Amino acid sequence: MKKHRPPEILIVEDESLTRMNAVDALTEAGLRTCEAGNAHDALEVLDDNPNVDLLFTDINMPGKMDGLSLAEKVHEDWPDMELIVTSGAQAMDDVDLPDNGTFLRKPYFTDRLIQIVRKKLGPGRHLAN
Repeated sequence: MKKHRPPEILIVEDESLTRMNAVDALTEAGLRTCEAGNAHDALEVLDDNPNVDLLFTDINMPGKMDGLSLAEKVHEDWPDMELIVTSGAQAMDDVDLPDNGTFLRKPYFTDRLIQIVRKKLGPGRHLAN
């Protein structure tokens, strides 16, 4: 019988407390997480880890690439990866994001984040209840 691995989420957020809060909530929900503080580091994580199922990124980050550009690059290079984009500085419609991306306005409740992640990953994925 094939062993199922829990879904893995890459959380890209330059504010360490916000990132830790998301990591803790998603881990408690039965997901594996990895994290990065900027888009450059996120791309390195993705190059090294083929098991990431979903990218959750802030738009406003330091460096040459913001979270929206990161989402576009990830959609090009990993078209099957699910995308959630967040920001407190600007609002976006889901249709303005790469393929089936979802926008989550900051500040957000972690319960809402988990709900969106579960919806994006679908019923076939093994999540803790």
